[in-house]
Amino acid sequence: MSALGAYVSALRVARMSRPAFAKWQQRKLDHWLQNDLGRVAFYATETPRLDALPVIDKATVMDRFEDFNLSRITAAQGWDAFAGGGDVDGVSIGASTGTSGNRALYAVTAEERYRWLGSILAKTIPAFLLRSERVAVILPQSSALYDGANKAGRMQLKFFDLREGPEVWLKALEAFAPTTIIAPPRVLRHFADISAKLSPRRIYAGAETLDPMDKTVIEGFFNHPLGQIYMATEGLLGVSCAHGSLHLAEDATYFEFEDVGHGLVSPIITGFRRSFQIMARYRMNDLLRLSDTPCTCGSPLQVVDEVVGRMDDVFLFDTTLITPDILRNAVLDAARAIDDFRVVRDAKSGVTLVLKPDCSPQDVDAAQTALQNVFYKRGLNVDVRVKRDPLTLDLGRKLRRVENRWSEQS
Repeated sequence: MSALGAYVSALRVARMSRPAFAKWQQRKLDHWLQNDLGRVAFYATETPRLDALPVIDKATVMDRFEDFNLSRITAAQGWDAFAGGGDVDGVSIGASTGTSGNRALYAVTAEERYRWLGSILAKTIPAFLLRSERVAVILPQSSALYDGANKAGRMQLKFFDLREGPEVWLKALEAFAPTTIIAPPRVLRHFADISAKLSPRRIYAGAETLDPMDKTVIEGFFNHPLGQIYMATEGLLGVSCAHGSLHLAEDATYFEFEDVGHGLVSPIITGFRRSFQIMARYRMNDLLRLSDTPCTCGSPLQVVDEVVGRMDDVFLFDTTLITPDILRNAVLDAARAIDDFRVVRDAKSGVTLVLKPDCSPQDVDAAQTALQNVFYKRGLNVDVRVKRDPLTLDLGRKLRRVENRWSEQS
């Protein structure tokens, strides 16, 4: 019933006007603030008004994990449970993959898992009740969130462990013949590169930043539009609609946005549909480019033109900030033949451009010059070095084509 309720609610919200949705969202948020917020220790003495609450982050939550959940499960208990059965007295414990260096725990009840399931089904496979579906989820780790899908009736869901590598499970995946595939872009790109025997009806990229060049290759191979699932430890944050627009999950999360310049924002989120682990005004590490226009699908939910990357991978030289999309576009616009690369800041005034060994000298020079010009036009003296590398599929870490590996403490 929880899954069905969330499924119906998500479909109903998608048909609202923006003013009607805003009123609906405000009612839900106010009810949550009055009835759920103060049930955990961290917010017990806080005024139940959003603008009165402190902004928190991952470090705060992990330092005081027991103060954010109803059962006062400590971080130590959570890690023990995650390493074992992943359960503490019926509460499922999961963890992030640790892209930004430190992993984070999350705790969800069975009811919350089913609400998540109903919502994501409505957003990704709304007609699953009319025809059977086989869903393949390819990620670095499984989650109790997926377990309920196989109890939903006309659906089979299989998890394929990315850490084991496609060579271990590719034949099983092809035999499963999924109608829907959810995987990181680099894995979908790998399927295209090796011409895997897969013909899903729909494909979704998740868990990593989706670069335009990967999107083009993936859509060309599968002959279907590539959707996105924007999800983090903090919950389901966005899903692409049938028209291809990425919509924020504002029907479960309230978004505030911090302006970081260059037309980009960083979100602060409040999950007003979560009632066990409570987090309000949680600062994310992501960079988003929001759309100014509503989607032609008619949904009132905010459209995101691009998930640009993470604040960790912004290059900050003194007071000059250069975002990942600027560097990525400089390389791609310089030489269209370049289909993979890395831009790594590895010194205070040094950046390494990594290209494949077969990249032509002309394309290498063009890409190196384009990057050098990005810095030069901003009055920066940055040394751009070139390194050759095969750039083979690396399953040990998330793909980050633009990455900052330098800090003042390095």
